[in-house]
This record gives sequence, C-alpha cells and structure tokens, in this order.
Amino acid sequence: MSLKPETTAPEAQGTAASATYPPLDAFDAGTLELDDIHTMHYEQSGNPDGVPVVFLHGGPGAGSSPRHRQFFDPKHYRIVIFDQRGCGKSTPHAELRANTTEDLIADIEKLRAHLGLDRCHVFGGSWGSTLALAYAIAHPQAVISLVLRGIFLMTGREIDWFLTGMGTIFPEAQENFLSKVPPEARQAPLAHYYAQLTSDDERTRLAAAQAWAAYETRCCLLRPQEDLVAMSTNPADALPIARIEAHYFVNNRFKPENYLLENIGRIRHIPSVIVQGRYDVICPIETAYALHKAWPEAEFVVVPEAGHSAFEPAISAALVRATDGFRSLAAG
Repeated sequence: MSLKPETTAPEAQGTAASATYPPLDAFDAGTLELDDIHTMHYEQSGNPDGVPVVFLHGGPGAGSSPRHRQFFDPKHYRIVIFDQRGCGKSTPHAELRANTTEDLIADIEKLRAHLGLDRCHVFGGSWGSTLALAYAIAHPQAVISLVLRGIFLMTGREIDWFLTGMGTIFPEAQENFLSKVPPEARQAPLAHYYAQLTSDDERTRLAAAQAWAAYETRCCLLRPQEDLVAMSTNPADALPIARIEAHYFVNNRFKPENYLLENIGRIRHIPSVIVQGRYDVICPIETAYALHKAWPEAEFVVVPEAGHSAFEPAISAALVRATDGFRSLAAG
C-alpha cells in the first residue's frame, strides 16, 4: 500500500452498512482465564486460515460488537475480536481491580499465544488507538500493520477537553453532565464522578454512569441520534464504560505523559494508516495531527464531514480502504 504524508478521504455514499462488509457470524468463540480475577471473552470470524487481524475496541470499557467484524474482508482475514477487562462478555463486569494498560497489553499477548498467532494486523479506534500504539511499541515484532482511528494519546490536555472542553461544541450536553456535579467541583469534575462511579451504593454508581455515557454519546456524532443515546445509557453498557474510563483517567496515565509520541521510533517501520474525522469532538484532530507530525511515514487520512464514530459512512469507508490496502502484506 502506498503510504502518503496526508490525504483527504472522499465522502462515502449511502449508509454505514454499505461502506463495510456484510454482517457475518463467528466461527469460534471462547474464554481465556487471564488471572485470579479476570476472564476474557473472544471471538473469531472470517477465514480460519487467513491472515490474522486483532480488533481493539474503544472506551476503555466500551466492549466489542459483531459490527466490528465488518471492517475486514472475511475471505482474506482471520478476524479476532475480544472484550477487554471488565466489559462486554468478559468477567467480572465493570471490574477495576487489576485493570491497567499494562494488563491489557499482556492480555493481547496471552490471546495471541492461545490462538497460535505469529504476527497480526492490529486495528484500534479511540481508546483502541491508544492501546494499539502501546501494544505495538511493546511488541513491534508481532505487528504486521496498524490501522488507527480517532486518535487518543491519554494526555491531561485530552482528558480535560473531554470533561470540560466539549461544551464549546455541545453546551447542552455538557450542562447536563455537569449538573450532576456540585458547583464548586465543576471546573474539575473527574474526582466527583470517580467517587460516584466507585461508590458502594448501586443506584449512585448507575446514575453517574448513565450521565457520563449520555454525555459521551451526544458528543460522538456529527449528526445527533437520540436512539444511540438511549442505547448507551442501558445499565449493562453505561456502567463499564463510565467506571473504566474514569478509572483509567485517574489511575492509568502514561509516564512520561508523551510516552506514545516519544516512542514512535520503535514502530516507525510498521505500515500504518491514521484515519481521523475532521469534526471529531471526542478526540479532536489536533492529537491525530501531532501523531502525524511525529510519524510522517504513516498515511494520514482526514475524513471531511465526519465526527468520532467509526460507523459514520465516510469513516467506515476510509477504514475499509485501509484494511483492504493491507491485504498485500503477508503474516510471515
């Protein structure tokens, strides 16, 4: 695949479904015991003898979906999707103990060994882009290529933007989010939300989680979809994403803060594509641009008229073009 310094993706036509491969069933599903606390749920689909690709979902805490299989050519790829610690079908649900970036990196290695994978493509969006970069930096020999979407580097600037800056674009959503916080704490609401999300009282945890999830979902799309807001506040989905995101924001920051950018040299040789929505409010383009400047060898695709979600049609189309483009790369 030709790696150019910067391109602008053409606007895709039709629905998100038309920009991706058709739905497909998994040919394998299983669980993997990770430690004394956590058990991972994973699924495989596509070609059992194909080149492996590992999908890393966002959040942290969002969990995987059957729709995530559709970014990959099922005739070519052996598609591996799993739920990170504490979310989706992995257990225990919304668990914060032994849940760190280092644990998740080790989990990918355990899954790779369990499935007998040598080298694999890695695909990650939003928090998944963070984890994909961290994993590749730790294990560059295991990575064939990287497809990264909606770049997030876990810096204080990005976290502050998420908590208090997005109101620049979505003031109504942020007003509702901050209305749950005492006035004196609204300039730095993370501590209040973290306390609520880790409360011993179930109703307190759930109320905070639903407010957090609604805020994030309302800011995620270029065009509002209230049905997605309703889905995101389902307790089974809201609790892990809110609890685990807050947990990571408080307890799992990189040291030094610019660790990922400072270690791009370890992965500069890996064929990579960065896909970024121009109007992504969750993960603003300035972060993706900083990654692009530090790593000009990676193709940088700016998608016009798109926000954060991988399922906005033009984003989906750009992601599929990226994975299709890497079909020429062998696993060996």
